[in-house]
Amino acid sequence: MKERDIRKQDILERYLKLVEEDCKAFISKGEKLNEVNCPACSSNAYTSEFTKNGFEYVTCASCQTLYSRTRFSFDAIKQFYSQSASTEYWIKEFFAPMAESRREKIFKPRAEYLVDYIGSDPAWFIGDIGAGFGLFLSELQKIWQASIYVAVEPSPEQADICRKMNMQVECCTLEDLQGYDERFDLLTAFELFEHLYEPKKFLKNIYRILKPGGLFLITTLNGEGFDIQVLWEQSNSIYPPCHINFFNPVSLSNLLRSEGFLIEEVETPGKLDWDIVEGAIKRGNTGMGRFWRLLSERGTPKSKRALQKWISSHRFSSHMRILARKKTL
Repeated sequence: MKERDIRKQDILERYLKLVEEDCKAFISKGEKLNEVNCPACSSNAYTSEFTKNGFEYVTCASCQTLYSRTRFSFDAIKQFYSQSASTEYWIKEFFAPMAESRREKIFKPRAEYLVDYIGSDPAWFIGDIGAGFGLFLSELQKIWQASIYVAVEPSPEQADICRKMNMQVECCTLEDLQGYDERFDLLTAFELFEHLYEPKKFLKNIYRILKPGGLFLITTLNGEGFDIQVLWEQSNSIYPPCHINFFNPVSLSNLLRSEGFLIEEVETPGKLDWDIVEGAIKRGNTGMGRFWRLLSERGTPKSKRALQKWISSHRFSSHMRILARKKTL
């Protein structure tokens, strides 16, 4: 898989520019930034790293989580996602044109991963938090037809898309979801943890609606991932006020354990780390070190595939996947 298979570079750059402009508009209207402790371990000890769009990014001295120490309030973030021009552009121009490619390259393999792990249709009650276009649930539906599916999606436009796919829809945030205590056998949250204002509060709500022994599957960005570490503040994955938390395999596992979860599996199965870095090199970013430029120019396709395989298998990919289980009583 290549980065171009799931996003177009010019569209991505336009989207990021709109995010920056929306961010400035929110601040100019008087929206204040709150200061927070580490979202993983609550430590207030940190090392300053860089500032981006006016947001201060730091590394936790205790668990090495990279995070935005300054951020909009939870209500302001909800308003940003519902009213900003960048969000509308993301839905219509960034995601929608690539939806079917993303279905094939990203969401179908995630459904197959769960089927391989669990087996035949368990006839479960399954929910996807931040379901978007419903791509993951619709892929799982094809394989597990006896299970019941609930899309939790706060965007009215995307919730309407999910309603057309023969699944229950709750058009709200997880924090506002009511009436589902200990109902779900399986919950998923894809590319969501990097956005959360209060990850601990989010996990408490996940714990509340999962059955004892229920599974929770997460994918998120790994702050210790190769392309994020190499590109650092120039990484397109780091853009506030949207991407504000960059856990690592240890810090996110520890956070889950602190909220009562057992860790079933931790992996970084990413496939794009080197492709993202090489793309930045080819676009003229020369601040990444001579060796990486040399590899881009003279490395063989085999050597680049081998590097990506090593990155992924040793938990150094920026794409992280964790499967956790709620403790039984």
